Amino acid sequence: MIGFVLRGLIAALGLWIATRWLPGVAIDTPLTLVLAGLLLGLVNAIVRPIAIILTLPMTIVTLGLFLLVINAAMVGLVALMMPGFQLRGFWNAVLTAIIVSLVSWIGSWFIGSRGKIEVLRRDAK
Repeated sequence: MIGFVLRGLIAALGLWIATRWLPGVAIDTPLTLVLAGLLLGLVNAIVRPIAIILTLPMTIVTLGLFLLVINAAMVGLVALMMPGFQLRGFWNAVLTAIIVSLVSWIGSWFIGSRGKIEVLRRDAK
């Protein structure tokens, strides 16, 4: 559970960066930002795998570039579901998805593959 929350907060950080860099993306309040990040994590865990399977032939034909469209659709779905999250246009959705993906990739370095902050310690004998 803590891993999901951490990944949701990292996605919220990516959404915040997108609101600062892209003029077509706006989020009203910090609470909306955090909830949008958590909702994006939930949508990516449930809806995205189904969308990837259903569009697998298109993804293969485009050599994986169609995954950008799927990621943009997931961001657009969150914008539709979350009041206070405005997303104007397809290209803003694509760029937001790229920013969130890059921030999540960098954040994964810190939380590890199991979704926990990993601390290494050495016991004294």
